[in-house]
Amino acid sequence: MSVKRRDIREAAFLLIYERSFRQDEPLETIFENAREVDEFPFNDEVEALVRGVDEKQHEIDELISRFSNKRVISRIPRVNLSVLRLAIYEAAYVESVPVNVAISEAVAIADMYTFDPDVSFINGVLGSYSKSLSAEQK
Repeated sequence: MSVKRRDIREAAFLLIYERSFRQDEPLETIFENAREVDEFPFNDEVEALVRGVDEKQHEIDELISRFSNKRVISRIPRVNLSVLRLAIYEAAYVESVPVNVAISEAVAIADMYTFDPDVSFINGVLGSYSKSLSAEQK
């Protein structure tokens, strides 16, 4: 059975969010728990996204800080930060994902898991990031 790309993103978001509480644990432990619980699709694509975000987190957080005019990164709620990390990772490092797709998917996830002002904040940060890119990067 194939898994929809949106479900893959949502599963990756959930694990990135969980990781924000469990920074000292190996990713393997988080992945093992996800397999055991079996509450959402977990496959190689989900694992690749989570690993990618984890490996590039410092660079991603620098980008978020640069484009977040209203809040310093330490004041961004973890759920919002998890959405932003996934979107920036996909936009910056996954060549097969256009920036506008990464942004619209992030907004869809934010709509499900955050409040309206948070959705606007996430959209604003990602919009600022997108505007900073040259046309060929998009």
